[in-house]
Amino acid sequence: MLSSIADRVSRVVQRYLPDAFVIAVLLTLFVFIVGFITNPEEPITLVKSFGDGFWVYLTFTMQMVLLLLTGMVLAAVPVVKKGLASVAGLANTPTKAYVLTFVVSAFAYYINWGLAVVVGAIFVREVGKRNQQAHFPLLVAAAYSPTVLYTAGLSSSIGLTVATKDHFLADVMGVIPTSETIFNPSTLIIFAVLFVTMPIVICLMAPKKNIKPYEEKEVSLKRETVSQEADTPALKLEQTPVLGIVTGIVGLIYVINEFVIGRDLDLNIINILFLSLGLILHRSLGQFGNAFKEAVGSTSPIILQFPFYAGIIAVLSSSGLGQTIIDGMTSIANKETFDVFTYWSAGVVNILAPSGGGQWALQGPLQVPAGMKLGVDPSTIAMAVGWGDAWTNLIQPFWALPILSIVGLHIRHIMGYCFLLAIWVGVITTILLLFLY
Repeated sequence: MLSSIADRVSRVVQRYLPDAFVIAVLLTLFVFIVGFITNPEEPITLVKSFGDGFWVYLTFTMQMVLLLLTGMVLAAVPVVKKGLASVAGLANTPTKAYVLTFVVSAFAYYINWGLAVVVGAIFVREVGKRNQQAHFPLLVAAAYSPTVLYTAGLSSSIGLTVATKDHFLADVMGVIPTSETIFNPSTLIIFAVLFVTMPIVICLMAPKKNIKPYEEKEVSLKRETVSQEADTPALKLEQTPVLGIVTGIVGLIYVINEFVIGRDLDLNIINILFLSLGLILHRSLGQFGNAFKEAVGSTSPIILQFPFYAGIIAVLSSSGLGQTIIDGMTSIANKETFDVFTYWSAGVVNILAPSGGGQWALQGPLQVPAGMKLGVDPSTIAMAVGWGDAWTNLIQPFWALPILSIVGLHIRHIMGYCFLLAIWVGVITTILLLFLY
């Protein structure tokens, strides 16, 4: 029955869901309209907020672009491709394909969400190549869906923020150790329940007919032809592995030293690590550069759309719309239900402002004092916001863009399955929040 429902929902979504860029523009206009209704006397303020906020994500956008490029280039190294192929070869049935893809991606999300963006996308492509009986859109949804687990992982933006000395809400809630947030037994239980049940739901959604297998995309790249002899000094520099190896070793030394002095895993460290390994493992700088060129087209949706969401977040804050959503839900909550309403409000806000750190900066100052007045533990408030933020990532195209860019699918191909998964995750997490937090 679930397979039939998933098929119908998927067909409806494919018919009516527009491109992710269209969604970003529609959300921008929606926030502007609501912002103007709530602040009719300050339209210029909203425009200025959007324009100023438009560029806030420039650093993050470049980090994500490099993350995809360096990850894809590293995956193109023969030894890495062979390793991925060996693991992907274990998925010799559709059920194994869905479960293995989810598990590998979930493990990567637990370690670091930035790492998972590339690992999940590249792995699902390798599984798709080797299992033509698996429905590839559902396979991609299986690789993307563990995004709901990252808030309980080692790179949880909110969990790590509130554990940082002198964080922006330290005067209100104090510094909360990770033992009370991401390593709290209640958080681990929610993580475990979702980890076990989500792949079951994914397998139950698998279509019995009209299966769409993975289709290899041919990459056509016009490489420069050089008329000179192959032993010219210029070509020797391009083809020697020495330059790449030496440069890569310098990068690896930097990464190791940063970990020795206590630095946490972040996007910059991952990018330098991937870049360094790629330089070492590719046979020459020329080969590395060509692999980079072949990968660069996948990043265009990110470059185009991320600035729009930065502008949306700015308008959401300046218009008061975010505060209205949060205040409306928390005003009807009591001590026992506050975390649930916090979770729901975070899910709604995340659709408009898809950024864990940015959402906490917007929601934390409003949510924490209100909850503490009711006697709610601030650590559970922080995690409720985190779970809500991760929950609606399933139906917010923003975070799906990287994986879709790599595998060559459209958002409408996976969103029907993600929508049903979002319902399941929302119901299960709500119940667990009521009893555990």
